[in-house]
Amino acid sequence: MEIRNSKFRIQNFTEKIVLSLILIVAAFMRLYRIQDYMTFLGDEGRDVLVVYNILHGHLTLLGPTSSVGGFFLGPIYYYFMAPFLWLFQYNPVGPAIMVALFGIATVWLIFIIGKDFFNTKVGLMAALLYAISPLVIVYSRSSWNPNPMPFFSLLTLYLIYKALIKNSLRLLFIAGILFGITMQLHYLTIFLGVIIAVYVFLSILYKEKNLKKISKFFYPYLSIFLGFIIGWSPFLAFELRHGFLDFKNIFNFVLFSGKTGTGDNFLTIINDVFFRLFGRLVFYFPTPDMQWHYSRWLLNIWGIAVILLAVFSCLVIIAKLYRSYKAKSSDFGKYLLLVTWLGIGVLLFGFYKKSIYDYYLVFMFPLPFLIISQGIDFFSNLKVFKLGIVLTGALFIVLVALNLTGYPFQYEPNRQLNQMRGIADFVMTKTDAKPFNFALISGGNSDHAYRYFFAIWNHPPVTIQDPAHDPKRTTVTDQLFVVCESPLPCEPLGNSLWEIAGFGRADIVGQWDVSVNKVYKLIHYKGK
Repeated sequence: MEIRNSKFRIQNFTEKIVLSLILIVAAFMRLYRIQDYMTFLGDEGRDVLVVYNILHGHLTLLGPTSSVGGFFLGPIYYYFMAPFLWLFQYNPVGPAIMVALFGIATVWLIFIIGKDFFNTKVGLMAALLYAISPLVIVYSRSSWNPNPMPFFSLLTLYLIYKALIKNSLRLLFIAGILFGITMQLHYLTIFLGVIIAVYVFLSILYKEKNLKKISKFFYPYLSIFLGFIIGWSPFLAFELRHGFLDFKNIFNFVLFSGKTGTGDNFLTIINDVFFRLFGRLVFYFPTPDMQWHYSRWLLNIWGIAVILLAVFSCLVIIAKLYRSYKAKSSDFGKYLLLVTWLGIGVLLFGFYKKSIYDYYLVFMFPLPFLIISQGIDFFSNLKVFKLGIVLTGALFIVLVALNLTGYPFQYEPNRQLNQMRGIADFVMTKTDAKPFNFALISGGNSDHAYRYFFAIWNHPPVTIQDPAHDPKRTTVTDQLFVVCESPLPCEPLGNSLWEIAGFGRADIVGQWDVSVNKVYKLIHYKGK
């Protein structure tokens, strides 16, 4: 007995050491030089500007606008950002660090679930692969509302699994709150809601074998729904006052807003999503614009390897699901969760009527790592000349090596935050502390990043109002500063942009190269 306990303590100590090293790697990949590499453009500037106003008493029930569709999300992400923006003294790197911390917590949670569902080895493999996945890292190093979703979707589903095992309505209620929070981060959480609904139904049906016991279904769904209402309540309060306008727009956009950007059919879409889910996340398969770096034969071998290992790993899960069903095992719930999450999640994208971007998959990010890791571990059961252990080790090492080739620090940082702050600071020095108007000529960026720095320096530009609201043109100052980010020749005079056109006829009295952009100073035309 003493020998067995000693062996257990050694294994437990080794597990903690390895997990700690994985978390250190995850932290390094997400936090190293984060201010230099983080994205900070118009959307990020808009968010920190809203949060800056929240910290100064201007609370809101609306969150960011969606990237497509023109509707609003819930405000929860802004309130997540607020303490970090305050702690870092209004430096926008604070919310980016918050996202990185969520990413590190997701690595830990993947280990916990991998160990619970399979074994310690699977948990550690899945956690390490997730920690070093280049695509995951990209979405873990900048402040953007979808980026914390992997943590919340994984935790929500895990709590529902635990709640159904323990028959705990309290855990279902908590999971419902988390689901409501996740809905405020991105509206493709609707897909997660379908996954939850199907999983709960099939789990209860498996346990009860009797559809007539309505109460067995009613109370679990009611608990989740009540929790969801609380988690979604900030945005729901706004919607109640406006006739659920955004809610209607969401469903119309997701299901009925025309054809997909590629015109692909249902099967083509789900094949593409399935391949990207495993290929881009676990195998670091290159995007189409980067495939010219590789030979055709290498891409073919690479793609075949993705399909073979992904399909094999999924088949292993399905086989375990079937065996546990036949044996009436309690393991049925965990395999059912993985199969439902993957199957329903991928199939629903077949109905999506727009282009599908990688970040749309964030609610499924942890899933392929768990599936692939248990598939690799399956080979370790082969006992012929220890072939299984060698094959498991070789596959895992190859995946680690592939992902490390895409580490995020091999290229020079963009330093967008410093660039925006530097340009804003330069404009400030040219205003002579007088009121000014501001405009940005860009190929798609907005001016919120610059306006954020003007706001925290207590010298925001005056926004020019239209004549109907400002007939005396009191919002038009004596000077207009124009930042030009456009790669095309920049012509601020006569530009149709309202911030410039509304200023009126003007002369350029200053022109400077600042960073990679140009800054112009305009005053009102005085004539000859």
